[in-house]
Formats: sequence, C-alpha cells, structure tokens
Amino acid sequence: MDSNKSTKTVLISSCKGELFHINTGLKGLSRRLRASWRVNVLKDEISQNSLAGVDLLLFVGPREKFTKNEFDTLNAFLKNGGSMLVTLGDGGESRFETNINFLLEDYGIMVNSDSVIRTSYYKYFHPKEAYIANGVLNRDINKAGGKNISGIGDFDPENPISQSLCFVYPYGATLHVVKPSIPVLSSGSTSIPINRPVCAFHELGTGMGKLCVLGSSHMLSDQFFDKEENSKVFDVIVDYLTTQNFPLNSVDAEDPDINDYHFLPDTSKLSDRLKCCLQEGDEVPRDFNKMFNHNVYRLDNSLVPKVIRAYTELEMKHEPLTLIQPNFETPHPPLQPGVFPPVFKELPGPKLDLFDLDEEFSSSKTKLAQITNKCNDEDLEYYIRECGRFVGITTDINNSDAKHILETIFHQLVEYKKIQ
Repeated sequence: MDSNKSTKTVLISSCKGELFHINTGLKGLSRRLRASWRVNVLKDEISQNSLAGVDLLLFVGPREKFTKNEFDTLNAFLKNGGSMLVTLGDGGESRFETNINFLLEDYGIMVNSDSVIRTSYYKYFHPKEAYIANGVLNRDINKAGGKNISGIGDFDPENPISQSLCFVYPYGATLHVVKPSIPVLSSGSTSIPINRPVCAFHELGTGMGKLCVLGSSHMLSDQFFDKEENSKVFDVIVDYLTTQNFPLNSVDAEDPDINDYHFLPDTSKLSDRLKCCLQEGDEVPRDFNKMFNHNVYRLDNSLVPKVIRAYTELEMKHEPLTLIQPNFETPHPPLQPGVFPPVFKELPGPKLDLFDLDEEFSSSKTKLAQITNKCNDEDLEYYIRECGRFVGITTDINNSDAKHILETIFHQLVEYKKIQ
C-alpha cells in the first residue's frame, strides 16, 4: 500500500438524505476504501470546517436540496485541491428532489431525467439492470483497470469487448457532457439511449481538485458492487480522483464515441390530445341541397330512346330476347350406383377370466424366489404373508398376519427338532 494513500481521508456524506449510507448499502465500498484510506462520515451540514483535511468527498444519491452557501463551499473545496464523486439514478433531479445539477452545470456536466434500459435480456432480469460490455470510451480506463493485454498493443478495434471493462449499470440515468469535461463510460450499443455518457471526469486545473459524476447510485451499492467488474470501475474512479497525473488518451478524450441525444414523442399522451385540422375549406352555400352531386350515381330511363334507335341502325328485329339452349359437347362419365355392402356388428369375445399361467403352474420355490426379488426391507409384512400363502401356512391358521405366520413356522421347527 502506498504511504501517501494511507494518510488521505475519504468523507462519505449522509447529510442530504443519501440513497445509500456507509452502514446501509455501502458496506462493501467502505470496506474496500478502509484498506487504503481513512473513511469518515459527514453527518453535519456542509461547511469549511467539516471539509477540512478531506481529500475525497462522496455523495451517493443525495435526495435533498443544497443551499447557495453549500454550493460555494463545495466550489471552494474543489478549487483548493479536493476531489468529489457524485452519483444519482434514473429519473435524475426530478425523482431525487435535489438541485445538484446547479453545481455540476458549472463544470459542463448534467444528469438527465431519463433511464438506461437494456434492449435484450442478458444475465439480469430487470431491464433497468443493464449489462454493458462495450461502454468504455477511453482506452486508458481499460489499462487502469488491468485490461491491457501484452503483445497486442494499445487497442484492438476488431475485438474491443475482449479488452474492455464489463460492468452492470443498474437503475441509472445518462449524462449531458460538454467540454472541458470528458465522458469515460457510456451506455453501450445494447442499451437505450444508445452510446450516451453515464460517467464523466472533470479536472479543474493544476493544483486544483477533480470531479467525477456517475449516473447510477446502485452501481456502488452492496447488491451490485461485486457484480461483473463494478469494483474495478470504482477503483479506476478513485485512482483518477486521488492521483495527480492520471493518464487519459487524448484522442478518445477529444472525440469520444457517443451519439446525439434524440427525443421521441410520447404517442400515448399525444393520442389523448387530438386537435382539429386548421386547413381552410370552401364556402358553404346557403342552400345545402346544392352540395349534393346527383350526376354521379342515378337510375332513370333517359337512355331508353337511344337503345330503341340502335335496333333500326343495326337492322335488328325489335323483339324480346329468347333463351338459347346450351349444347354440351363434353361427354358425361359413366354412372356407377353408390351402393356399399352392409357392415354388421361383430360378436363380442368370450367372457373368460384372465389368469397368469406362470403364477398358477410355478412351484413354491419359484414363487418364493420371485417374491424375494420383488420386495425390499420396507415390504417385510407383505413378504411374510405372501411366503406363508405360497407354502400353505395361511390355510392352517385363522389369523393370517405376519406375526402368527412366523409363530406357526417356529412351532413346526420345534416339533421337527423334537422328532430328530
């Protein structure tokens, strides 16, 4: 363990109604931090005295509003060399009822009021528990997480997932990031919104502090901290916030692989707010009967005179039409009477009892061998009664239970021994 790290202090806030505390939901995270840092809890209000000597400040899902004095204190804390990690969740500020974006917007970062949802099932049943395999935007993040493979080079564009940190992003939101802030993690290509930032870094300058914003508080909770490589992602974030010269690839930082944020209309709500067409129509006449066009469809005798004159012009007799007898030249197939022989009901079989011939004609020894192979220890009562029936003992006694059968056999053995 580095001697410098052992003297640094991490302060986990619980003064803003955070979603998770050090004893409820952050036990795994605090245990991991205590291995290298000195961990304290912020229960009082945010002030310069409460932040004195603190190197890293954590807000894991704040659910109360900050005051202007607290924002000024946090800005001064960052400018004086302190680092801060802020996490929220799906729904953003509106669901957490906080105003943390007022502070984050000064550094080019804002948590959106949306949710990251995986489009297809993989490992986790809830769609908001999104498994992201290709969400690392800066290749140096993979190196810091121990994903660099020796002999292959810095990055393999044909197989980026094999060299990328895989993490589960539960109940999280996307971020809006503008320069000079740098997005480092995205929602990937299998989640909606596609390839949108979910984690961003901001460095204030030389000698000043650093800021990291993560869109999911559940990602650091005990339920998901040890899932996939979430703990490695947290280690990389802590290393960035507590290390002065943390390397980030300049090419990826300048042009990250993220998509624009597209808004889709809410068709279910729009369907309840129908509006009439605003196109101007023709003037309506005073007599509405003029609006009906009777020349399109009508039934009258106006064409009858023309039809009668057509007989004279065509030199045809004006007489009623007669029926033309059809003449079928196709021969009919020969007819066959549809007669079938009657079907009589068959006589039933003879009513005979069913007998097992092997059981009836087999010897007593064969029957005893068969019943021995068929029974086990649990069928002892049934085994003794059947054996008694096979050797003819049950016919000599009134009660045919196992106890009386064994008693009869023992009496016969004693009498046999007396004769000898």
